[in-house]
Amino acid sequence: MLNMDNIIGIKLDKADRRILFELDKNCRIPSIKLARIVHKSRQAVDYRINNLIKEGIILGFQTAINPHKMGYRLYKVYLKLKNIPYEKEKLLEYLESSAIVYWMGECSGTWDLIFGVFTKDDYGFFEFKNQVISDFGNIIIESYGEMLIDVKQYPKTYLLNAKEPQPVPAMFGGELIQNEPDHLDFSILQEIVNNARISIVELSSKTKKNVSTILSRMKKLEALGIIIQYRIGINLNKLGFELYKCIIKLERYTKEDEKKLVEYASAIPSIQYFIRNIWQIELELVVKNFQEYYKITEDLKGEFPDVIRSTDSVLMISDKWTPSFKNLLKA
Repeated sequence: MLNMDNIIGIKLDKADRRILFELDKNCRIPSIKLARIVHKSRQAVDYRINNLIKEGIILGFQTAINPHKMGYRLYKVYLKLKNIPYEKEKLLEYLESSAIVYWMGECSGTWDLIFGVFTKDDYGFFEFKNQVISDFGNIIIESYGEMLIDVKQYPKTYLLNAKEPQPVPAMFGGELIQNEPDHLDFSILQEIVNNARISIVELSSKTKKNVSTILSRMKKLEALGIIIQYRIGINLNKLGFELYKCIIKLERYTKEDEKKLVEYASAIPSIQYFIRNIWQIELELVVKNFQEYYKITEDLKGEFPDVIRSTDSVLMISDKWTPSFKNLLKA
């Protein structure tokens, strides 16, 4: 279990850590309810939240949207790059401005850049992937692509000193469903995607609909699985954490193997995401240093010697959601 008191970075007390943890589970939680959880006054909670924003620890309040529930498929691309800094910057700018790249992360290790893409079909991904390789072939040494199946999104239990059961993760991806949000649904999603703590009254004003209508639509979007969760972005570096991806190539993967692996991974306090792609599994782990990450992955391999063929590791240097979801909603 991580001990925040020993982490080199901004030191947070127990109340701040619990506030961050609860906001990540649901950042729309009313301040008065959050105050009861942390045993502080509402005013003290609001002050602490504002201070966490001011210190650059909270980077934003985000609504997690599931494109699978709107008929979009998700893909991952992994690139190994030549050391040509100005060409790399051009590639990053191209991806960030793309209408279909929803996430991108620079990394160090087996891969130099990983990014996520959403399109309506395989053909759209095929065309985009070929365009990237064609336009930036002079910098790309190696490329690899995967279809994303689903993702378990875990609460940030690494923020807490006390050991407690890992809450049930939220699910991203999954079954492809052709829900058809209307204009009002898209208007709501566009407003809350990067401003998840916006009040219902303000949301009502911006969409020019009454409060009861907005509440009803948001409940519908949650019930359909289009809205998964209301979370926060955290600057891990400010708290002295590092983010690693453990990319697992499988020897075998029966239903029983999968059940045991998921149960084992879910009990790791450092876990942030459990990602299933077509051909491989990824664990995202938030740790104090490489030594801690190494021990977790070695223990994992020792526990599943007949399941795990090999692992690749990358240290995530950046972890960035692009404006593409917002652009999709605007369109």
